[in-house]
Amino acid sequence: MDKDSKLTPSQQEYKKLAGKHEIKRPVLKNCVKAFIIGGLVCTFGQIIQNGFVAYFDFTEKTAGDPTVATLVFIASLLTGLGIYDRFGQFAGAGSAVPVTGFANAMASAAIEHRTEGYVLGVGGNMFKLAGSVIVFGVFAAFVIVLVKYLFFGL
Repeated sequence: MDKDSKLTPSQQEYKKLAGKHEIKRPVLKNCVKAFIIGGLVCTFGQIIQNGFVAYFDFTEKTAGDPTVATLVFIASLLTGLGIYDRFGQFAGAGSAVPVTGFANAMASAAIEHRTEGYVLGVGGNMFKLAGSVIVFGVFAAFVIVLVKYLFFGL
């Protein structure tokens, strides 16, 4: 059964009126912008990683961890200064998908709840978000290893 058939005639009329005045979102433009900005963030991360390899005697395999830590630090710093929020408004999902988006979400939660104390406010609310991400990461790693083991052996 259709949802609109349950609405009263005045509710249906209001829905039509609201639909006429609803702002149309530029979906294709937003997707392209998110793709480009996300790619630029990842390119910036690659430049940082290349710098670790060239100047700090890391290998390509070992330079990943300090690169991620540097990106998280930069995103957290920019969040604390209020810059990352404006960047996120412009970039959309392009700023949320890389690890910088996760760092922004964590730092924003910490800043928002700091008045409630460090343990229950900052720690508790920061890790509400991080908990689900960590659980998903552990579960995804388990599934990938299981598939690899079943199909390719160890």
